[in-house]
Amino acid sequence: MQPCGRGQAADAATDHYRVHNASSTGVEDSTPVECVFVERVDVIADAAISVIAAEGMRGLTHRAVDRAAGLPVGSTSYYARTRAALLELTITRIVVLDQVPLAGGGGGGLAEFVAEYAFEAITAGRTRMLARYEFALEATRRPELRAVYDEGGLQIRHRAASVLEAAGSPEPERHARVVVDWMEGTIFGALAGTGSLAPPGLEELLASAREILAGIVVG
Repeated sequence: MQPCGRGQAADAATDHYRVHNASSTGVEDSTPVECVFVERVDVIADAAISVIAAEGMRGLTHRAVDRAAGLPVGSTSYYARTRAALLELTITRIVVLDQVPLAGGGGGGLAEFVAEYAFEAITAGRTRMLARYEFALEATRRPELRAVYDEGGLQIRHRAASVLEAAGSPEPERHARVVVDWMEGTIFGALAGTGSLAPPGLEELLASAREILAGIVVG
């Protein structure tokens, strides 16, 4: 039995059997069905992110995700039967990953946190961000994706406003837009713009973050 973690899960048919067996017989199965389900969905969403980053939206198919995830054919369609469902599952996963704390824990000051956030997006978060840009364009044509995409962006802006208010900003919401727009522009330039020829390192990002924050009197 696999624990609730990132181990090798059973295939979709086995997951379905466990759920059906538990509900029809009333006998509790020792396998953590809910954990298997959540884990499998995350694996599929992460694979979809990789496919989108590498091949764009046109490359996103259920079979492509199955291959990227190393899952049996049909696994992705079991959890996301339509392309729309797969897109929603994937953008929801991106929103969750955007909220994950930095590995360093943000132990420094505000400028350090902002710089580390941007640096993580440019380096370890590169695949996620490229997929995010693909979704930004797709969301302009799909209202159902627009809502989920905007929810993630608003969460980041609300968090930034709260932090800036605590740091002494007299206009936290407006200043949050300034800081977040700088981060988004910097990250986009480093990954998809001309800035990708020489992406900024952590020290350069830190210097820029300090200048931005000093300009709004919270540095």
